[in-house]
Amino acid sequence: MPKKKEEVVQTKLRIRIRSYDHKLIDNSVKQIIDTAIRNGAEIVGPIPLPTEFKRYTVNRSTFIFKDAREQFELRIHKRLIDILNPSQKIIESLSNLNLPAGVDIEIKMTS
Repeated sequence: MPKKKEEVVQTKLRIRIRSYDHKLIDNSVKQIIDTAIRNGAEIVGPIPLPTEFKRYTVNRSTFIFKDAREQFELRIHKRLIDILNPSQKIIESLSNLNLPAGVDIEIKMTS
């Protein structure tokens, strides 16, 4: 008879962080990782995801100088952090974290 291997269900807390400013996002990631390590969490990351570019072209003049245009660009920097087997204490400390404005955080719990 073949032996069955015990499967350990591993829960994972996936944190996606987005910001327009790369310095702001790096400081926020460092703050999240410090908080998680202080509470004894196992961390994978931060994984830098590709920067998203949004480009806009606008006419400089309203009517006569149609060929004169200005181009603007927004850069959205992204990072991904996985916390393996998070405890309730870790989730609570991450929810109480005070992060600066301009940093968007999305937290998903997967198993």
